[in-house]
Amino acid sequence: MLTYTLRRILGMIPTLLVISAVCFAVIKLQPGSFTDQYLEDPRFTKETVETISRQLGLDQPPLVQYGRWLWGVVTRLDFGFSFMQNRPVVTVIGDLLGWTVFISLLTLLFSWLVAVPLGLYTAFNRHGVAANVATFLGYVGLAIPDFLAALLLVALVLQFGGKNVGGLFSPHMIDAPWSGAKVVDLLAHLWIPVVALGLEGVAGLMRQMRASTLDVLTQDYIRTARAKGLPQNRVIWRHAVRNAINPLISLAGLSLPSLISGTIIVSIVLNLPTIGPLLYDSLLNKDQYTALTLLMLSALLLLIGNLLADLALAWADPRVRYQ
Repeated sequence: MLTYTLRRILGMIPTLLVISAVCFAVIKLQPGSFTDQYLEDPRFTKETVETISRQLGLDQPPLVQYGRWLWGVVTRLDFGFSFMQNRPVVTVIGDLLGWTVFISLLTLLFSWLVAVPLGLYTAFNRHGVAANVATFLGYVGLAIPDFLAALLLVALVLQFGGKNVGGLFSPHMIDAPWSGAKVVDLLAHLWIPVVALGLEGVAGLMRQMRASTLDVLTQDYIRTARAKGLPQNRVIWRHAVRNAINPLISLAGLSLPSLISGTIIVSIVLNLPTIGPLLYDSLLNKDQYTALTLLMLSALLLLIGNLLADLALAWADPRVRYQ
């Protein structure tokens, strides 16, 4: 297993190299550059804009720009300079990374804690009224975009007299030191983005868990376990659920890139301090090194997620072995 893990980690290096080249090429295919916005400002002359371009290195050929960025990453872990915020990219991303990971992990935890029990219930009681209602709500959850769910929750809170539903803190708590009151205020704001972002995940995971469980219940080893007289709870939890959960483990690895891309619209709607809007703004304003670093981070999370999912699958299912 250690050899397999090391081989997968080493294989990530050329993969990330190819992804970085493709992402940079796509970013450079956009017409214009970051300094074009200054040409529309009468305070900037054409000579001044050309000077700014030289200072930012945008006057160099794209291949030279990519080579300098890649060399900085390899030798100094320097991911470039954010044109928009006039700061290193690492600093810009670091300011938002903590809240992004916190909200995304809470969303994933909420999705799994709700979806897995519902999926099992609808599978074992598939002809019941409650199971049919849960299945219908699952289809509704898949149909409702996360930003629309966020707007509906905001409207619901305002309808019942709530205030300051945007962001993670009330205005008077933003700069206040951490205390019990600030934690309570955070929790009062946090449930809206968690529910809005997790609703689609709950619906998808629930349907996947239901389908996987129904498929496992028809397998020969389940019938054999029941024929041997094993207790129903042991058949369900030791044999059925343990095998039905395997597809969800694979899906869990694919969910890591949502730390960046999964919160863009909801973060804009709810004014959340996450990385999603930063990626949107950097692409919109042609802040190439910020956008490239965020896309590379998303690709890295996908590769790491797939590796962790494969290792977890080997741990959960003795039939899976990697050489």
